[in-house]
Amino acid sequence: MKFERRFTRDYPEVFEDMKFIPWTSRLTGPDGKVLFEGREIMAPDFWSQVAVDVLAQKYLRKAGVPAATRPVWEEGVPEWLRRQEPDWEVLDKLPDDSRFGGERDSRQVFRRLAGCWTYWGWKNGYFDSEQDAKVYFDEMRFMLANQMAAPNSPQWFNTGLHWAYAIQGQPQGHYFVNPASGELEHSNSAYQRPQPHACFIQSVEDDLVNEGGIMDLWVREARLFKYGSGTGTNFSKIRGESELLSGGGVSSGLMSFLRIGDRAAGAIKSGGTTRRAAKMVCLDIDHPDIEEFINWKVVEEQKVASLVAGSKLCEKNLNAILKATDNPALDSKHRLDPHLNDNLRKAIRAARQAMIPEAYIQRALQLASQGITALKFETYDTDWNHKAYQTVSGQNSNNSVRLNNAFMRAVERDEEWKLTSRVNGSSIE
Repeated sequence: MKFERRFTRDYPEVFEDMKFIPWTSRLTGPDGKVLFEGREIMAPDFWSQVAVDVLAQKYLRKAGVPAATRPVWEEGVPEWLRRQEPDWEVLDKLPDDSRFGGERDSRQVFRRLAGCWTYWGWKNGYFDSEQDAKVYFDEMRFMLANQMAAPNSPQWFNTGLHWAYAIQGQPQGHYFVNPASGELEHSNSAYQRPQPHACFIQSVEDDLVNEGGIMDLWVREARLFKYGSGTGTNFSKIRGESELLSGGGVSSGLMSFLRIGDRAAGAIKSGGTTRRAAKMVCLDIDHPDIEEFINWKVVEEQKVASLVAGSKLCEKNLNAILKATDNPALDSKHRLDPHLNDNLRKAIRAARQAMIPEAYIQRALQLASQGITALKFETYDTDWNHKAYQTVSGQNSNNSVRLNNAFMRAVERDEEWKLTSRVNGSSIE
């Protein structure tokens, strides 16, 4: 391939005419707690704060970047394009905590992305000449810095970490096509052959533990989430609740497994950063569990509402009971007896009207008998990052229903619709 300069000049430094300034990026939780803070992040002066935040919080490599590198000689690779490794002659002179760290400059990211792409292209004979490779390298860095082009998230996360910093990683079950042989091979390094692809559609069989089955899917999803990718699956092959199992007994149903997958997705921050796992769940309209699937998130949202309202009512009413017992004008016997303490009787009645469980009311009275006058009761709110949503399922996926022509015709004709067994295709309901 041949390349011509459109935005750059043949200067030693492609960013010579651009101004890079230090930025600060901060991420806070709903409670105001600082979850991430990066200072002195070097980025173009015309970037928005949002762009800097995305770069700093998600895409900058946080660990394993050597403070000094040196080129690795490879036959036929130009010196400016050689991959880098830690320069231990320099690093040995530095304090231990200064030898390795994270990326702090957007130019490091632009270089490792464009440099790795150029290196792969050179090694596989894509460029007509070294000059064409150099032009591509310069033009691509310039376009990335000026937001004229951008790859998908897994590229920002993973590409070039081995080329730029010699970062290694245990194999993670990835494959690649060997350009020399054309054969599909296992990758023996997580970063030399990284995971640069964004979105996957994966199949799943009605099998619990074998390859291609349900538990194997969770492993494959975890592998994709870890390196910043998303995944989607149609789960219609999995048998519904109460369908027969080959070994006897009945299935616990699709929803029980979807809850496991949802928990697994929520536990993995995609790419190892603040980016959440992207997960799609699809189900055919004739699946036996389709009604529960459609109502899944609605029911879980109702649970959150119950947690929020219930926790605040408990906190309010239980503390009212404790406060009613804190009356210095009454002796201990009178303070704890609702027949003799009007305020306590009213507080207990109000708690029962608010449907506070009787066990909690009695617990509050027991605490009062020990001299406790206030209770810290955990309350929840409707922020999706808060604990309430962490206790329910179905929050980490985009759910959709697959409608076919037969269903739409049944709707037009006002006909009944049959839910079919995944085992033998018979009508269940």
